[in-house]
Amino acid sequence: MDSSSDYLDIGCGSGLAASFAAKRGAKVSGVDASENLISIAKSRTPEGKFQVEEIENLPFDDNRFSCVTGFNSFQYAANPLSALKEARRVTQANALVIVMTWGEPENMEAAQLVVALKPLLPSPPPGAPGPFALSDESRLKDFAVDAGLSPVEVFDVNCPWIYSDLAQAVDGLTSSGVAAKAIEHSGSEAVKEAHIKALKPFVKDDGRYIIDATFRCLVAST
Repeated sequence: MDSSSDYLDIGCGSGLAASFAAKRGAKVSGVDASENLISIAKSRTPEGKFQVEEIENLPFDDNRFSCVTGFNSFQYAANPLSALKEARRVTQANALVIVMTWGEPENMEAAQLVVALKPLLPSPPPGAPGPFALSDESRLKDFAVDAGLSPVEVFDVNCPWIYSDLAQAVDGLTSSGVAAKAIEHSGSEAVKEAHIKALKPFVKDDGRYIIDATFRCLVAST
């Protein structure tokens, strides 16, 4: 990315990806449903334009951005396909939309931490997808095609979560958008207790916590 890039991160969370893009010269924007996370994104990248929005109805003109990303966001939308169609709408012709979702949950340790917050979240609407709804490669490619995109490649990234102690692990897990939503619904103490319980199997002899995590990335073109 460079100064000619107009970049949008959908479900930007605390704005880490936008921060990296800004350091490379891009003009960055981000949307997220959590006001607290938007505040963190603004503090991290003051020159960026961040706002609280539902990702199924983006407040941007057609063909605005030269790159659009959604890191662990589309599968949490009430209507993921509508959200991805919106992403396509605001992306320029012959540009890229990148979707990152969870890897396949079977035998992935991080899946245990993902589902630990389910009882603390608002009840999803009927038919709403779960966090692993887009993890299957064929389904992910079909998802892109249904939104009018052309899949370019799908690849997996192994990214273990490594925390030096319990406090750092809880802080790290609590920084996610899903955790923020659980806190809004059930309170911070309930979320903290759920994380502590779910983390117990992953403590090492030296006090560190190491959790295997895999993410699946789809690169698609408009």
